[in-house]
Amino acid sequence: MTPSTEPPRRRRADAERSRAAVLDAAVRLLRRRPDAGMAAVAEAAGVTRQTVYAHFSSREDLLAAAVDRITADAVAALDAAALDEGPATQALLRFLDASWSAFEDNAWLLQAPSAAGPAEPDAARHEPVTERLVRLVERGQAAGEFTPGLAPRWLVAMTVALGHAAGDEVAAGRVPGAEAGAALRTTVLRLIGATRPSAQEHTAATKRKEVA
Repeated sequence: MTPSTEPPRRRRADAERSRAAVLDAAVRLLRRRPDAGMAAVAEAAGVTRQTVYAHFSSREDLLAAAVDRITADAVAALDAAALDEGPATQALLRFLDASWSAFEDNAWLLQAPSAAGPAEPDAARHEPVTERLVRLVERGQAAGEFTPGLAPRWLVAMTVALGHAAGDEVAAGRVPGAEAGAALRTTVLRLIGATRPSAQEHTAATKRKEVA
């Protein structure tokens, strides 16, 4: 059977696998070489530059797809953090740790202006993350762990803004990543009115997560 007579479903599946392979290679490469171009991505993926352009019309298109992939991975990490389980304060720490880890692994990609795209698509990317945080804040307020009276979406908007500010400081080289992550946790806990768990409790929770 020649390529032209292959069933359309098989051709689509082959194209999807090819696109995914190129995107995987691009994300890995751009983490190490933020300035890598399409030719370097093609080399990393083991395909021709024409193949890369067949899936992504421009470097900006490729960057946007990479950010979408990273966002999907971050959402999966948040779901794995079991945000609906246990005390809300502990769940909030797991949320912050997972989201900051995703940023540290992909700082340049997530900060790149050309990758962010228009404001509306960028907001749509954030929505799965913010919705999970809204539910967590609502749960914490209902349980009396977080300060009541303030709208959950307002607290979430402030938390997201703090995360962006921390990311900007790291990207600019003004604050080390670990220091910014720790400061972000402390500031968000104070913003939401949560009582920070002891170091022993946080360590125990982390070990339980690793064992699970």
